[in-house]
Amino acid sequence: MARIPMTSGFSLIPEGTYIFGIYAATYDETFGKIEVKLVTAKGLTHTERFSIKDKNDQLNEKALNAFSYFARTATGDWEADSIDPADLVGCYIEAEIVHTQVPSNRDPGKTVTFANLGEKHPATGFADEPSARALALLRGESAKPAPADKPAAAPAPATAPVPTTPDGGLDLDALLG
Repeated sequence: MARIPMTSGFSLIPEGTYIFGIYAATYDETFGKIEVKLVTAKGLTHTERFSIKDKNDQLNEKALNAFSYFARTATGDWEADSIDPADLVGCYIEAEIVHTQVPSNRDPGKTVTFANLGEKHPATGFADEPSARALALLRGESAKPAPADKPAAAPAPATAPVPTTPDGGLDLDALLG
C-alpha cells in the first residue's frame, strides 16, 4: 500500500526580510487575476495575488501599479512597458513579510492574519544555500517531502541468468535441475 506524506499544516511565513525565488506565475485574463508563487531558500512558500481588474471589468490602477513595481523589481528591467507573468519565473526578489490582522468576514468575533509583501528590492539569488524543496520548486518539480524516518531501500539482490534454449524458450530441465 502506498504511503502518503503528511505535512505540519499551513503556517504563515514569520515577519522579516527574505529573498524569494519565483517558481510560478499565472494570469487569468478573464478575471484580471495574476498569481505569483514564491519560495525562500528554506522552502517556505508565499503566493502574491494581484487583481488588476475590478468588478466592472475596468483596470484597477492601484493593483496594476503594485504589480508593475513588483515585476520591474524582480526582473530588474525598469524600462519595460509590458510583461508576460511567466517571464517572472526564475527571477528573485528581496521582500519584507508584514502580517496584517483584519476581522474575519465569516466570524466577526475572530481575526484573520495575512502575510503581505512590504518593501521590495532586486535580488540575484538566494543568500543562503537553498533547501531541496526550494530547488525542486524552482526547477518546476513537485516538492513532495520525503519521509524522514524511512531507511534507504536496499539494492536488489543479484539474480542468476535464466537458462534458455537455442530457440529463445525457457530451458525447464536446467531450471528444475
